[in-house]
Amino acid sequence: MPPRAADPAMSLAAETREAARARPFVLDALRAGVLNHSAAAAWLADEAGLDGDPDAIATALRRFREELSDYATADRAASVSMRSGVGVVDGDSLEDADPLLRVGGAAVVPEGRDTAILATGTVDAAALAAVLRRLAAADVAVEAAGVAGETLVVVVGRRDGAIAVRIAEASLAVVPSQED
Repeated sequence: MPPRAADPAMSLAAETREAARARPFVLDALRAGVLNHSAAAAWLADEAGLDGDPDAIATALRRFREELSDYATADRAASVSMRSGVGVVDGDSLEDADPLLRVGGAAVVPEGRDTAILATGTVDAAALAAVLRRLAAADVAVEAAGVAGETLVVVVGRRDGAIAVRIAEASLAVVPSQED
């Protein structure tokens, strides 16, 4: 990513906070107190195009950490189940299907070769994000995902169904809570 032109009205500290917020893993590491400030400062200078001394960026990160709440997680009360034989189809070909999930012109229907992981209970976008991050870390490809009301749906390949259930259950037990 090429360096961006700095806003003359924005201080290096403000640019550093903005760069950290744009990279949630940096923000999580800051909140958890596990970030190597010097290494992160050098990386942000390069990645985010921050125009400043790495030591000044590291200082800005340390000060930003003092403003943040500690990293915390919450257990989400949800029942996780697996439904085999689903597929993602174009909405025009639905006919009489009763979709598990519909987004725009696509839908997850009860006919196909994939597996749906369903979580019902206290779920929301943060819970979905936690599940998706863990699935990505485990190299489990996601065909479709969504959350509405008290239901979360993630569609994975048939062979990944069992591991996806375990990952979803583990993820829902430690959903990061955002207070900032």
